[in-house]
Amino acid sequence: MTSIAFETVIDDSLSRITDVAQLKVMLNKRVLSLVNDFEDGKWLSSRFQSYLWDNIAQTALSERERLALADQSHSALVAAARNLRLTDKDEVGQGSEIAEVFLYGIMKNHFGALPVVPKIFYKQNVQDNAKGADSVHIVISEDGQDFTLWFGEAKFYNSIVDARLDAVVNSVYASLDTGKLKKENAIITNVSDLDRLVLSGSLRTKIKAALSSQVSIDHLKPKIHVPILILHQCAETAKCVQLSNEYRNAISAQHRERAEAYFSRQVSGSSRVHRYGDIQFHLILFPVPDKKAVVETFLGAVSYFKGAA
Repeated sequence: MTSIAFETVIDDSLSRITDVAQLKVMLNKRVLSLVNDFEDGKWLSSRFQSYLWDNIAQTALSERERLALADQSHSALVAAARNLRLTDKDEVGQGSEIAEVFLYGIMKNHFGALPVVPKIFYKQNVQDNAKGADSVHIVISEDGQDFTLWFGEAKFYNSIVDARLDAVVNSVYASLDTGKLKKENAIITNVSDLDRLVLSGSLRTKIKAALSSQVSIDHLKPKIHVPILILHQCAETAKCVQLSNEYRNAISAQHRERAEAYFSRQVSGSSRVHRYGDIQFHLILFPVPDKKAVVETFLGAVSYFKGAA
C-alpha cells in the first residue's frame, strides 16, 4: 500500500464501525473515507485536479501507449485528453469520467493495483460507454503467487441521499451479472496489458486459467472485490475553512451513517448474486464542496490539452 495525496478519515471493516446489528456480522465489507486539505481558507482544488491529471494516463491510455510516452509527460496528457468521451449531458451523470480517473488513482495508490484494463481507453475505442465495470484491476498478493480481481464502480453525485444510494446498489448488482463478468474476464485475458504488467509467467498463466470462459464464475467469486467510489458534493465541506478535528469528526459521522444506509440497501438485494458472501465490497467516499466547480475546472483543462499541438 503506497502513499496517497489525501487524508484518511476511516479505513476499517464496516462490522467494526457500525452499531447496526445486521451489519456487524457482515465481514465482507469495508469503508474508506478520504478528505482533501484546505489552504488560505479554501478547499484545495488544485491538489484534487492535479491528482486527476497525475493518474489520467492510467485509465485513458493503453499500457503500450504509456510506455511509448514514458518520457513525454505533456504528450501523454494530450493523448489521454483526446480519449476522454465528454459525452455527459445530464446533471446526474456529469463528471463520471472524473470519478473513473479518481478511482484508478485510489486503486493504484491505496490498494497497489495493476490497471490491466484502462477502461476509458477501451470504452472510447469500442464505442461502448455504458456496459461493464468502470474500472478493472488485478492486485497481486504480497508473495507474488496469487491475485484478486477488482471490478469498480465510480460515481460523482451532487448529493448522497438515499435515492442516489439505491441507484448505486442497482449498478453494482448489474455489474456482477455472470454474463458481464465473463465478458470482462475475456477482455482481461485478450488485451496485451496483462502480459506487460504481470511479470511472473506462472502467475499470468494462473490468472488466464482462472478467467477462462470454460471456468465457472462461482469458483472466481472468492477472488472478486468491488470498490465502490462515490465522489459527492458536501455542505459540510463547502462551509469548512480548515482541516480541523471538528471537520474530520463531522465527515466521519456522515460517512459512517451513509455507509450503513448503503450497505443495508445492498444486503437487502443480495439474493440477486449467487455466493454474495464470498465477494468483498469496499465503499469509498470522498466529499467536494461544489461538484459543478470541480467539473468545470476539469473540463477546462481537458479542452486545453485537446487543443494542444
